[in-house]
Amino acid sequence: MRILFSLSSFFEKAFLLKFLRFCIVGVSGTIIDFGLTWLCKEKFHIPKFISNAIGFVVAATNNYILNRIWTWGSTSEQIGLEYTKFFIVSLIGLGINTLILYILNEKIKMNFYISKIFATGVVMLWNFFANNFFTFAI
Repeated sequence: MRILFSLSSFFEKAFLLKFLRFCIVGVSGTIIDFGLTWLCKEKFHIPKFISNAIGFVVAATNNYILNRIWTWGSTSEQIGLEYTKFFIVSLIGLGINTLILYILNEKIKMNFYISKIFATGVVMLWNFFANNFFTFAI
């Protein structure tokens, strides 16, 4: 019984550590995402949803590289397939992100950047679980 408890605790700790690393990587992605979104929208006057997509895609690529190396420690030689899976998860996340932004900003009239914070939180959970069980599943 003690062995099962220890094994269970190990996997819980490993899972939580993985989530913590994912969150730390996500902070860098969030800075890139928000920074590029702001730059494109406010300085280059690109429409807000296109600006959001640009920030999101560049951040997703950054996050793939860091998560592959640090969070999941992937050694897969099928980098193209792995990146494609990661990007598919990110594109679904972009759809979720855009839908939340549309509802909160366009329909409810919440501030665009406050809406983006909510959208980012929801998409973070989606991305972690989808990548854990799909992209980097062993």
